[in-house]
Amino acid sequence: MHRFKDLEIWKQSRKFCSEIYLVTTNFPESEKFGLTNQLRRASVSVPSNIAEGCSRSSNKDFSRFLEIAIGSIYEIETQLLIALDLGYINQIKLDELSMTIDRITKMTSKFRSTLK
Repeated sequence: MHRFKDLEIWKQSRKFCSEIYLVTTNFPESEKFGLTNQLRRASVSVPSNIAEGCSRSSNKDFSRFLEIAIGSIYEIETQLLIALDLGYINQIKLDELSMTIDRITKMTSKFRSTLK
């Protein structure tokens, strides 16, 4: 088992989750139960799955939770592109968030490969 609070991927994904919450506060009220909720849930899922994976007794199980976290990251990326299409965020903000997404994805994938 790993201590999730010591993992850089958990720290970075937790910080990113807070960024998503801040960004979505500017979304229209009509998106409260739509895109806002979807983005927030997916962003919470990333550090949550990393933490849950840490509790597993095998690297195979932990690896599966990291795979789910990566899936949530891709979900967030898609939803941010939709937010751009709808004019809820601008290209500069998307680029900034995309850089963080890329960093977290690479870190998680690399860490996952060490578990095999």
